[in-house]
Amino acid sequence: MSSQSFKARRISNTDRDPYAAPHIYYGESHSRNHQRARTYSANAESRGVRNPPILQPSGKIPGRRISHDEVAFQPRRFLIQVEATLAELLSREDTDQNFQITIDDKGPKVLSLGTLASNAYNKFDVRGNYMLSNLLQELWLAKEYGRKTIVLDEARLNENPVNRLSRLIQFSFWEGLTRRIDGSNIAQVGRDPKDWTADPRPRIYVPRGAPEQYEYYTRVAREHPDMRLDVQWLREDCGDDDYVRDLNAAPGLLAIAMEKYIDPKTGKEDLRGLPFVVPGGRFNELYGWDSYMESLGLLIHDRVDLVKAMVQHFCFCIKHYGKILNANRTYYLCRSQPPFLTDMALRVFDRIKHEPDALEFMREAILAAIKEYYTVWMSAPRYDPVTGLSRYRPGGFGVPPETEASHFEHILTPYAKKHGMTFEDFVDAYNYRRISEPELDEYFLHDRAVRESGHDTSYRLEKVAANLAVVDCNALLYKYEVDIGRTIRAYFGDKLQIPAEFCGAGMTPGYFETSANWERRARKRRMAADKYLWDEEAGMYFDYDTVKKERTGYESATTFWPMWSGLATPKQAASLVNRALPKFEVFGGLVSGTEKSRGAVGLDRPNRQWDYPFGWAPQQILAWVGLQRYGYDTDAQRLAYRWLFMVTKAFVDFNGVVVEKYDVTRPIDPHKVEAEYGNQGSDFKGAPREGFGWVNASYIYGLTMLSAHMKRAVGALTPWDSFVRATEALGLDEQEIL
Repeated sequence: MSSQSFKARRISNTDRDPYAAPHIYYGESHSRNHQRARTYSANAESRGVRNPPILQPSGKIPGRRISHDEVAFQPRRFLIQVEATLAELLSREDTDQNFQITIDDKGPKVLSLGTLASNAYNKFDVRGNYMLSNLLQELWLAKEYGRKTIVLDEARLNENPVNRLSRLIQFSFWEGLTRRIDGSNIAQVGRDPKDWTADPRPRIYVPRGAPEQYEYYTRVAREHPDMRLDVQWLREDCGDDDYVRDLNAAPGLLAIAMEKYIDPKTGKEDLRGLPFVVPGGRFNELYGWDSYMESLGLLIHDRVDLVKAMVQHFCFCIKHYGKILNANRTYYLCRSQPPFLTDMALRVFDRIKHEPDALEFMREAILAAIKEYYTVWMSAPRYDPVTGLSRYRPGGFGVPPETEASHFEHILTPYAKKHGMTFEDFVDAYNYRRISEPELDEYFLHDRAVRESGHDTSYRLEKVAANLAVVDCNALLYKYEVDIGRTIRAYFGDKLQIPAEFCGAGMTPGYFETSANWERRARKRRMAADKYLWDEEAGMYFDYDTVKKERTGYESATTFWPMWSGLATPKQAASLVNRALPKFEVFGGLVSGTEKSRGAVGLDRPNRQWDYPFGWAPQQILAWVGLQRYGYDTDAQRLAYRWLFMVTKAFVDFNGVVVEKYDVTRPIDPHKVEAEYGNQGSDFKGAPREGFGWVNASYIYGLTMLSAHMKRAVGALTPWDSFVRATEALGLDEQEIL
């Protein structure tokens, strides 16, 4: 007698969404009293459930003759005992015991599940790494929601991976990365894992211009003494090098924007933090350019509220701290990050321009960008008056405190020995300038500049970063100049008044900005970029060393940023596509730099994470947009396809993993990156919770660029070269597949 039943069984429809977010699928949609409920049992008892399966003491359904692989007209639903099935699945399939099911595991890759229609009597084999890893994720989530028995849709296990990842990003990952800072969570987010002091505690510094926040946080501290919340005023001149160094003895969060609301518990007006999105799950701070990249995906998912709030945070930071900070911790007060504010604000404005406060939102953002432009990027020490270009060159001195104590041990130990001091005593003496070491000063100057650039770390910048007029920074500032000029002309009658809070030192409150000045600045920067950054012979842009007075020749994917900002001429763009692009295009998209420029690596010269063979979401996104801007849609789509295929393949093969960066030359396991700082997003148990912010955004943004043919091919895990061969064999021309 055959163990497989070929008789098709009809399963009644349900009006519930099989792809609902976990909190709905395992939470809100639950009903104890109906067999068709999405989750079969809310807790340990089976009250109200008709004909529950009889279990053995072990928790397993008793063995009996069963029918395998029943055929159904509609997608199956499985009746599953969560804990028993989860334990069996892990014991069979998770052979490396990391609570993930991946292609590295050597299990049988098959598990039988009982169908709901047969009350778990008939069995169906769930096969393959992808479906089993999805099963693990669903069971893990169901257990977290307290479910003992569930009804699970087969559609949730064999879902197209492009659809599944998109759904997770939209309904789970963004929520997992969203934070607020206020009294509800300051006890947790105020603690700093990088606080190496003897008495780490939650601490927040409030700028003098935000007295309402100081009053709010002192009230929170008074009402909750168990928090041990330390609320401090920040000094007016909060960017002073000595002051910032001294704050390292008591590091803390920096206050960011809040909003008024009516507390439903008290019925009184109170403050709460505006939301923002962090890069990865372990972070609680507002980060600079990560936020811009994330905004591109958030806007596609209609999360305008989040992006608008992040722009408001940045305006608050510029108003009170003088810059968009690397992140809102005290040790970042001297350090900014790549400037993207104008483009971010304009994208939000385009979505909210029908709202009554839209123009005021735009005014605030442009005023903040103008202040940042003058006081940060066009002032010493970042501005180079000889070339007229700008550099990443933050203030501060001494050892960056946010790193582990051992991070610079190999650098500092020889100096400690030279002075006959312990390591700790030397660091203290050096930081407080009781000892002078010019070579160390130079080393840390460049180290801080690398961190400000966002490209930490790379041999492109190592030991020279602060001296470089880099392509990326100047391309972004050109975009600032163009955006500010056009906005003043289009929305403010070509005359924008600058109030006192957005004036820097030496600026007179109440003066007016006009578009003509900004247009002249943009032309001047383009001329300087052509003179110092553009290499006609190589057909690409290079960074310029303002000390050695020469281009570096280091081949970096930042060469495409002038296409994103519009700095490149059409002729230069053509040269970049024809001559530079082939140097960077690899299996998974664009590599950060060429192997030739990186040079040999080994024990004494390890990989740097922003060099070959690694690829990063920001480099992909900016190149795609730049290529499209100049009409190279085919190239943009090809690069987007390569990147999305790589991300999807790793997602399918490695239990839903989405990570910070990828080895884009590695077809099988590109998320396994051997470089400093590891790879955020890969260390989770059971189910991924957040992905990684800018990779999430790159995936969603990249999908908007692909044709329907391409999306289907990515979902079928078809490599780019195979896709091209298939379309050619079908006789499809370029326009048909685009």
